[in-house]
Amino acid sequence: MQAKPEFRDRDEAEVAVLDALVDRHEDGMTVFELRSGTELDIDTIEAALGGLKEVGLIRVEEEGSRTRIYPDERVVPEPGEAEETDPSLVDRLLGRLPL
Repeated sequence: MQAKPEFRDRDEAEVAVLDALVDRHEDGMTVFELRSGTELDIDTIEAALGGLKEVGLIRVEEEGSRTRIYPDERVVPEPGEAEETDPSLVDRLLGRLPL
């Protein structure tokens, strides 16, 4: 699942972090889970998290000895909301062919 389109005009790393968090919005993620889910390095993730927290797009909660990160609810699409995806190469080619 992807973050709502109005939140996708951010830095590429921030969008990757938001998308990963939206996928697990109910459970949240640790920094290490984000690391494996985004394939970004820790420094990039920390910078992205800082930017997202600054504008209120994520929240951070301490759960025992773990810190879990959750996306703000306004970032998470409603159930059944169509995801905007780029058309595949095949779809673009079919759109150009006269049938």
